[in-house]
Amino acid sequence: QVQLVESGGGLVQPGGSLRLSCAASGTIFAINTMGWYRQAPGKERELVATFSSGDITNYADSVKGRFTISRDSAKNTVYLQMNSLKPEDTAVYICWGYLYRVNYWGKGTLVTVSS
Repeated sequence: QVQLVESGGGLVQPGGSLRLSCAASGTIFAINTMGWYRQAPGKERELVATFSSGDITNYADSVKGRFTISRDSAKNTVYLQMNSLKPEDTAVYICWGYLYRVNYWGKGTLVTVSS
């Protein structure tokens, strides 16, 4: 069973930076489609940034130019570097992976942007 475990969340001031990590375990196969979603209180889950086959990246318009997704394929790990954070970035950030037509989700890590 594939498991995704996030780390790196926390409290940061507006304008600050955080780096999230998500490590996949339970599979010997490379998960080429991985990424990050987020869910703020009272809102729907939304895409933040993802990788798809061929290393194609996709970002939400709200984070373009501020967030960068990267990965270590050998470790089945994906990262999210978040810069110039804003209070509206406050949310639970959830790792996502797609392998053999199954969606996998982590439990999430809380990011709070507040002064």
